[in-house]
Amino acid sequence: MQTAVIFLIFITGLVLGSFFNVVICRVPEKKSIVKPRSACPCCGTVLKPRDLIPVFSFLLQKGRCRYCKSPISLQYPIVELSSGLVFTAVYLKYGISPEFFFLCYLMSILIIVFFIDLKHMIIPNGLVLAGIAGGLAFFALRFFYNDAVTGDEPWYSPLLGIAAVSGFLLLVAVIGMIVYGSDALGMGDVKIFIPISLFLGFKLSVLALFLTIFSGGITGLFLIITKLKNRRSQIPFGPFIVIGTFISLLFGNSIIEWYLRIL
Repeated sequence: MQTAVIFLIFITGLVLGSFFNVVICRVPEKKSIVKPRSACPCCGTVLKPRDLIPVFSFLLQKGRCRYCKSPISLQYPIVELSSGLVFTAVYLKYGISPEFFFLCYLMSILIIVFFIDLKHMIIPNGLVLAGIAGGLAFFALRFFYNDAVTGDEPWYSPLLGIAAVSGFLLLVAVIGMIVYGSDALGMGDVKIFIPISLFLGFKLSVLALFLTIFSGGITGLFLIITKLKNRRSQIPFGPFIVIGTFISLLFGNSIIEWYLRIL
């Protein structure tokens, strides 16, 4: 039974990942995510159902369009597989529960954020607002349900998280603008932590910020040392926010307990 549930959740993630690809491709260009139907970006041929099977269509077609043989971006199977694996990981942590559904909703938005920011270096306001809507619903649920994410933290824990994390990032952005005369940090990065804090609460959102800064700093240092980037190069912060948040919602409480033990 457990195996069947895991398989179903993984397949659901794959299918939703296919839709996330549509959002990733269309939202930055301000196009409708409902119509027109998906088509090859090279030849314009409208894709048939057999061309849209998550991951498998890419493999069967050897990574090329069935009609014009143009290469298909690796983004498509990567997003689909990532979605399936993320949904499965959240299920293994929280089981079928309110936390599972709400956190899968959050991660759905963050998967889209990851790839849009990686490609376009923007985090659309629509995604932030969608996250806030879900976060407020989860916040309201906590008045009637003791969730496993924030545990015994007070009801206002998510609000403290917003003040601490988004407030800190806003301060960094303002100081960067004053000192360097340019955006040291995008406002999208500041705003996306509002829904993250609503979902994770104070402790886990602060941990997510720490993991974001740590992973981003290590990656940036590596890129500079290898001369793939220089000190003035812009590096999207969103992907590191997504990674930090994902680690926090899966392992955050264990990481915090481990840290407190070694103090």
